[in-house]
Amino acid sequence: MSKFITRRSFLKNSAATLAAAKVLLPFGGAYASDAPEVNAIKLGFIALTDSSPLIVAKEKGLFDKYGLTAVEVLKQASWGATRDNLVLGAGGNGIDGAHLLTPMAYGLSTGAITQDKQPVPMKILARLNLDGQGISVSKAFADLKVGTDASPLKAAFAKKKAAGAAAKIAVTFPGGTHDLWMRYWLAAGGINPDTDVEMIVVPPPQMVANMKVGTMDAFCVGEPWNAQLVTQDIGYSALTTGELWTKHPEKSLALRADFTDKNPKAAQALLMAVMEAQKWADADANKDELADIVAKRAWFNIDKNDILGRLKGEFDYGNGKVVKASPHAMKFWRDQASFPFKSHDTWFLTENQRWGRVKADADIAGLVSKVNGADLWRSAAKSLGVSDIPSSDSRGVEKFFDGKSFDAADPKAYLASLAIKAGA
Repeated sequence: MSKFITRRSFLKNSAATLAAAKVLLPFGGAYASDAPEVNAIKLGFIALTDSSPLIVAKEKGLFDKYGLTAVEVLKQASWGATRDNLVLGAGGNGIDGAHLLTPMAYGLSTGAITQDKQPVPMKILARLNLDGQGISVSKAFADLKVGTDASPLKAAFAKKKAAGAAAKIAVTFPGGTHDLWMRYWLAAGGINPDTDVEMIVVPPPQMVANMKVGTMDAFCVGEPWNAQLVTQDIGYSALTTGELWTKHPEKSLALRADFTDKNPKAAQALLMAVMEAQKWADADANKDELADIVAKRAWFNIDKNDILGRLKGEFDYGNGKVVKASPHAMKFWRDQASFPFKSHDTWFLTENQRWGRVKADADIAGLVSKVNGADLWRSAAKSLGVSDIPSSDSRGVEKFFDGKSFDAADPKAYLASLAIKAGA
């Protein structure tokens, strides 16, 4: 009888074999059934420090770790190019997803920003960072010493407009995060961005060159371009955007919804790789290496020192103001930076409603529920063993530098509190 395998011993030996196989599998220690449906994903990025998690995941082999062995991280010339490549999709020689201005995911999903107004449903998988953008001003206004209060520019801009050459204010994409930070700042200082100045669009990597030749008077963009402006002594930083709204949401990792619907395991694997990269990028001990990585020719192709200072919270504003340990340095993981709070998406849509880019009767809650993937984030975080998983989709009432507040449960009250807005 000892030569025969009993049912109990068979099951016991089978369990042991499966346990051993689990250890040997390449997909992050998961069973083969958990492996991603595809191993190739095309992701776009703009040369901005907040794209770092995608670059780190590629450079450090984290995509490979989670079974995504053929991920491409592709540089985009502008946010407009990113939009167009998302519309095409990887099957049309475009991209599956991107490091993206958060409001763009909604503009694509509704068709508001596509060339033919056809919707391209998107899914936000994670927030890539908090803070880390800046508003910079030309040296022509150095004597005004502009800071968080934009009002000293009001008379100067009015004078330029009266002379027939309105001040040119550059942002990176209409309705994008930089557009909203700039508009909020100007309006808080009594300057109407729709009537008192001329808003223009310039791709992030071209901001400094355009300021150098006098194309614009002020701009809002992510790092490292505000720091580079100071390095080249062309202008100065009025503020870093965390001074407008502490720990504000910024870029997102977004994929076409048809990709996530068809490849849910690949989407989760992507999330896990990027979340691990966010943790790595956020560690103070890794800041020098992070600057070395993203400064490479393949990524940003700039001097490492234009990245490192502000990445570490060391801000030289270029106007005599120097902060050695700013609380507003870019955050990739700490302070729940990676979680895509629905309340934050609600603010982005409400603020675009303020400026007439989202219809007054839009179903904002419905849009957020379709586009925001907080549930996907939680699933990936649980698989990674993350302990600090937000239980609520809202971060609560948000406070701004000018005393205004936003409660996602009552966006209309926020809009009613604002003096300057479209049509006002």
